Amino acid sequence: MVHQLTFHREIDRLKKKFMVLGSLVEDRVQKACIAIRTRDPELLEEIIGSDWEIDEMEIEVEEECLKILALHQPVARDLRFLVAVIKINNELERIGDIAVNIAKRVQVISKDSTVKTTVDYLPMSAKVMNMLKHSLDALVTEDAHLARIIFLEDSEVDQFRNQAYKAIIQELNTEPGHAACLVNLYLLSRHLERIGDRATNIAEEIIYLVEGEIVRGETD
Repeated sequence: MVHQLTFHREIDRLKKKFMVLGSLVEDRVQKACIAIRTRDPELLEEIIGSDWEIDEMEIEVEEECLKILALHQPVARDLRFLVAVIKINNELERIGDIAVNIAKRVQVISKDSTVKTTVDYLPMSAKVMNMLKHSLDALVTEDAHLARIIFLEDSEVDQFRNQAYKAIIQELNTEPGHAACLVNLYLLSRHLERIGDRATNIAEEIIYLVEGEIVRGETD
């Protein structure tokens, strides 16, 4: 009985720490998306300079999971939960890294103030932030249906990336002197797409946690 109480206390502590990590990552992605639009140099420095917070939290969560696994040797759903947390923990850390990469791309783009582009990243940014929010909400509520919706949203993000690619290719033909800036503009769409992919990976782990079923981007 005491063993079970200790186990559940440790699981609750892990969940709280994990939610803090999720909030940190969501905050960084939101700031990165704002920086795409505003190119605010102070915001860019904040995103890049605070990356260590996410890295440290990711290590703490993983160590907590491994400690619980070693001490309590959980089975069935408890084991699935810990395995899912370890995998999602890694996805969140990588999403944090992508937010930093976005900030670095925007710093390069900001050096060329004369380039004109028709690419509007606001809709794609909004969709990606929505996917990340849905993935974290689905995790908290253990909602497999919400997790599956993320697969559909991922297809929309891919369409945004394709549109950005076509627009940038046209602009490279008319503005060859701004090639470095335009290439970095396109890479913003790739980074946003990767965040969407990571959110989709999280959705897959949530379905595994809830249903015990391994899925790969199902849409039905």
